[in-house]
Amino acid sequence: MSVDLAAPDAEALQSAIGGADAVLSGLGAVSAAEAGVAETGTRAIIRAMRATSVRRLIVVSAAPIGTVPSPGRPNPPKHDPGDGFFMRYLGAPFARTAFGRQYADLARMEDLIRDSDLDWTIMRPPGLIDRRLRGSYRLAVGRNVRGGVFISRSDVAHGMLDAVDRAETIGQTIGIAY
Repeated sequence: MSVDLAAPDAEALQSAIGGADAVLSGLGAVSAAEAGVAETGTRAIIRAMRATSVRRLIVVSAAPIGTVPSPGRPNPPKHDPGDGFFMRYLGAPFARTAFGRQYADLARMEDLIRDSDLDWTIMRPPGLIDRRLRGSYRLAVGRNVRGGVFISRSDVAHGMLDAVDRAETIGQTIGIAY
């Protein structure tokens, strides 16, 4: 079943989620004009999960979000402890400038998730690329992966699926990269 999360239909979303073991979400705006879809869609997902008693939520965010201010985190750290020289001084500042509205949306999405009573995990990849599944990547709990610049969408999906049954990932932000 397909549900438009830019303008969510609560009944359709509950029907799609009901009976699931977990919800995996890759919501995010492709352009600045679409910014808001992550916050709006995630708010609807959380409501539907509560209504259907589904507890496990795993979402994709983005590596720079840990340093993006939001209502729930108005004074985030200036640098992520996992960022090396390139990401700290070039990659992350460029990305925040280029994708500011999208990143603000993801930061608000993360606020909603952290404030929920769900069993959540936030995956933060750096640059996403279209490549086949490798099945080998690095993870870092509570920070970005040191030296991680890229990862394929298929490997992020693999990491999300792997986290579903891993209790130690609940309530954690996980960096994922090659």
